[in-house]
Amino acid sequence: MNADPVSILEQEQQAHLTKFRRIATGLLVMMAVVFVAAKRLEPAYPWLSLVRAFAEAAMVGALADWFAVTALFKHPLGLPIPHTAIIRKNKDRIGASIARFLEHNFMTRGVISEELREVDFAAAMASWLLAPANGRRLARRLTGAIPALLRMVEDEDVGHFLQQRAVAALHAVRFAPLLGELLTLLTAGGQHQRVFDHVIVLAADALERNRPYIRQKIHDNSPRWLPKSVDEKFFERLLEELNNTLNEMREEGSEWRSRFELAIEQFIEQLKTSPEYETRLADMVGKILAQEEFRVYVTQLWQDIKLRLILDAQAEDSQAVARLEQALIALARALEQDRAVSAKLNQWLRNFATETIVRRRGEIAQLVERVIGKWDGETISRKIELHVGKDLQYIRINGTLVGGMVGLLLHLVALALV
Repeated sequence: MNADPVSILEQEQQAHLTKFRRIATGLLVMMAVVFVAAKRLEPAYPWLSLVRAFAEAAMVGALADWFAVTALFKHPLGLPIPHTAIIRKNKDRIGASIARFLEHNFMTRGVISEELREVDFAAAMASWLLAPANGRRLARRLTGAIPALLRMVEDEDVGHFLQQRAVAALHAVRFAPLLGELLTLLTAGGQHQRVFDHVIVLAADALERNRPYIRQKIHDNSPRWLPKSVDEKFFERLLEELNNTLNEMREEGSEWRSRFELAIEQFIEQLKTSPEYETRLADMVGKILAQEEFRVYVTQLWQDIKLRLILDAQAEDSQAVARLEQALIALARALEQDRAVSAKLNQWLRNFATETIVRRRGEIAQLVERVIGKWDGETISRKIELHVGKDLQYIRINGTLVGGMVGLLLHLVALALV
């Protein structure tokens, strides 16, 4: 298991803090030893007064700086001295101050836009996507979320939603003129004549296949006293005339075709202009879409689509993954080659990031304040000490040396005044 980066950083900071704390404390102890030795040997060697003065002042400086540094984080020697353990006692105020400082000095539009100005998001995105396996890995991750998302959706809700959307989408559609235009296109290509010929073929075939049925119907409805031979002749004559009529209708310039052509033209004109047709068609479509059967159909259609998407997303050779990978790689190459598009994408991402951070900076600052507020005094004191403790130990070291130099200087001045 990989170690927590924060924990590793804190361990390194603790090691540095311990090292420099020992150096500062060791320097204090050394000054104390030097002071005692110089004090005892001073009667025999008067010049050691200089060493004693240096060590004495160095101890004072070291102790003063130790007290000041320690008072920031805890009570020196565990004594509840006033105005000590400052960070522990004022952690909430410190958290609020840090949050306000970040909000008004770091998360401003000017600072963020300036920092993001040189960032080439498009180039970074293209480079990452074109690296081996990255595009497919991202495509697999994105596609892998599809089954979970689809399973979160209730099929009945989707069916009801699709039914409502279909009704709403078709509410403003004028079906009669639309159908009229469609029929106009069909008639312009002569498709209606092919339909007419097909209907004739179907009628002739129906007559031929239903000859026994027609004969039986004629016989059943004839008077009982009428000879059967008469029924048969009537049947044959009827079929012959019907077939003759169908053959006549097949002819190119027949009156039947002319009537059909005229009827189609009139029907198209009525579809385009008659409000009655429009009302009838709209009512019919509305009733169809409002039927429970239609909702069941679209629900089943959605279930089938969902199942196909889930199975494909989980397949090793997923088509969705392959196509998404191709799209991502194509996007990366386009970003590399088209600098104008890259520049626009970069500008959009910079503006989006800037506006998002600036708009949310108050919330980010509150987050910082809340997190610090949840820490106890010991935790925040330890964290701050880990980050700045090394520098504070330098203050102790400098205080020891500077204090010694000042003490030596004052001792020399005192000797000069004697």
